[in-house]
Amino acid sequence: MTVALCPGGEGVELVISWGLGVDSTAYLVKMLEDPAAHGVDLARTMVLHELTGSEWPTTRAYAEQFVLPLLRQHQVRLVQVSRASRALAIAVMDDSRQPERIVQRGPWELWDEYETNGTVPQQGGTRICSLHAKGEVGDALIAQEIGNRPFRQVMGFNADEVRRSLRDEAASKNPLRQGVYPLIEWGWGREQCEAFLYERFGVKWEKSYCTFCCFPVSMGAMDAHLDRMRAHPDIAGRVLRLEYTSVSLNPQAKLFGRRSLLEQFDPGRAADRPVLTAFEEELDCPWALYHVRRILPVAKADPTRRGRALRSVERVDVGRASALGRRLRSVSERHGVPVEVDECYGRVRAWVQRRGPELPTVEELMVTAPFHVRDKQVPHFEREWAAHRRGRS
Repeated sequence: MTVALCPGGEGVELVISWGLGVDSTAYLVKMLEDPAAHGVDLARTMVLHELTGSEWPTTRAYAEQFVLPLLRQHQVRLVQVSRASRALAIAVMDDSRQPERIVQRGPWELWDEYETNGTVPQQGGTRICSLHAKGEVGDALIAQEIGNRPFRQVMGFNADEVRRSLRDEAASKNPLRQGVYPLIEWGWGREQCEAFLYERFGVKWEKSYCTFCCFPVSMGAMDAHLDRMRAHPDIAGRVLRLEYTSVSLNPQAKLFGRRSLLEQFDPGRAADRPVLTAFEEELDCPWALYHVRRILPVAKADPTRRGRALRSVERVDVGRASALGRRLRSVSERHGVPVEVDECYGRVRAWVQRRGPELPTVEELMVTAPFHVRDKQVPHFEREWAAHRRGRS
């Protein structure tokens, strides 16, 4: 359900992007101690929270317990907005100067995209996930609310993230927007932000990110991430299913690049067993038999590098994992097709054709995995598939 935008007073002049995490929360709380000293007119301020749909429960709980009362006390307007669909349409989930809760999700969330595609976020390149769920959504809401008036936008980059602020400035496409980075101006790094929130509220504020984020390993936060998973085995089990499905369709598609999330949990460790039990429960669902074809072309700009892969996924059948696996093994063995069996969790994969060592190359497989992946193929796939197959013959 979406709601209408509430009146903006004299017009919004300042937008504060609030991701619920340590840095943006530290700024918001510190600024509310004396708004005028920070050049903020609360009547013309909008706090903007873009929903991803997969925030950690503790992060939402702390925001509701400690920050929403401050926003209500100061009559600060909080707008919570989500992407409404894969196409760029937005849904305002709450718009209030007396916000009572942090909305968990909107009509569309990042999880939906990865689950139906049978993929996980990729570490390399642009953070497309953040762009889709936050950047584009926030820009659309600001355009709807502010129109062609100039405005300032506070971004919660801390003093250790000067490069992020420079990228933000460079990426801004709105000439009326002025990016503001107060934590950098104050010299507040992550540790100072954490210390401020601990002193203010008596809790250790945790980093805000999606439960299935691929970046904890590169942020040096893997141990803390795994502890969070152990504290929420139901969430961990769901994320493990997402990764397991992705790796089923593409053995290279682990959540952390060369490392998988599943490999981080040991059945012999008591603290890990609830997580793995939750994972097994997630796998107790309908499965599908998928036909997967993948083209790995050369890059047009540089023939020594790989271009963007093209993939076709077709759901051939749906049933129980064991029955589909037996069928695939039987048919593959009769035709002399190599088969890989995951005896622990049930996946069966048959390689019709493995990728070659040189580019361009193709691969084709049949595999069983949870049924959530939808059929997907770019319009020109069959033409490219035929051309690449001819090139290999």
